[in-house]
Amino acid sequence: MKTMQKPEKDRKSDGVHLWLVLMKAFQSISAYAMHTLRDSGLGDSDFRVLEALLHKGPLPVNVLGPKVFLTPGSISVAVDRLHSRGLVTRIESESDRRVRIVDLTPKGRTLIQQVFAAHTREIDALMQVLDPEDRRKMTKALKKIGKHAAERLQPPTP
Repeated sequence: MKTMQKPEKDRKSDGVHLWLVLMKAFQSISAYAMHTLRDSGLGDSDFRVLEALLHKGPLPVNVLGPKVFLTPGSISVAVDRLHSRGLVTRIESESDRRVRIVDLTPKGRTLIQQVFAAHTREIDALMQVLDPEDRRKMTKALKKIGKHAAERLQPPTP
């Protein structure tokens, strides 16, 4: 039995089509973003860790991981790797010796400042395909969808 397809006009406005377009755009933009980092010698997770430390300051490992979307095991590996390269320090918290605080070294700060500035220029240039009003509207719409999805993931309250 042959299934009926929706007319092209209807397909372009349905939720599944929008989700597919978002996924394809995200994959292309992510690939471009990683391409812009290639020459820095930083991978995605290392860049995210250093960028968070640059903008948030020293952070405990258990706070840093969720901020950069890394599991406890992955954040430990990333911090070890960055520490071995001399880009971050790890110090014990004075209030709780079980907690390790991660901070940028001068070498790490210099590297991430340079890499982040170049990365920002590249991403800004990529987004210039949209005029400022389109970027504002798109940002608002994506936040709305993201918030709605997060709310739907929450269990209903009794």
